[in-house]
Amino acid sequence: MSHAARTFKALNIAVLTVSDTRSFENDTSGQFLADALTEAGHQLADRQIAKDDVYQLRAIVSSWIASDHIQAVLVTGGTGFTARDTTPEALSILFDKPVEGFGELFRAISYDEIGTSTIQSRALAGFANGTVVFCMPGSTNACRTGWNKIIAEQLDARHGPCNFVMHLKTTGEKVEPCPSRG
Repeated sequence: MSHAARTFKALNIAVLTVSDTRSFENDTSGQFLADALTEAGHQLADRQIAKDDVYQLRAIVSSWIASDHIQAVLVTGGTGFTARDTTPEALSILFDKPVEGFGELFRAISYDEIGTSTIQSRALAGFANGTVVFCMPGSTNACRTGWNKIIAEQLDARHGPCNFVMHLKTTGEKVEPCPSRG
């Protein structure tokens, strides 16, 4: 099946904001992600805000990974270099397979937006139990970059030559494998 013939598949996506100071009233990054995914036709499965604590982050994301209902998780915050930034340490250990290309591409795109400051982003992604987890910096602009320039296409079954939908649990999507890139 050509990617032009594929149909959109709405996914159940959870959003986690990692912050010691944000609330639902001032969480512009988490709100952007929630709005963007629903505008794209996906379902917001859950949205939480958690303190930057390794064990709280692991507990929340582990429950989403274990759920048969959630196919993707978007995490904003905790990817910098301060002592409190622990998202990569907390969540990378949960990944069955890392998606190295996400962090690489995120930083390459961000270079055009913020210059060399992009090296201070430890954006990362990975698969765990058929769920893809994307971790981005806490700024709304970083979330906009991640969603608009990478994640939206990868969570759209119509995107070709490949996307992540075929790798996610319970989507029921029958998609041709990505052509080999050698």
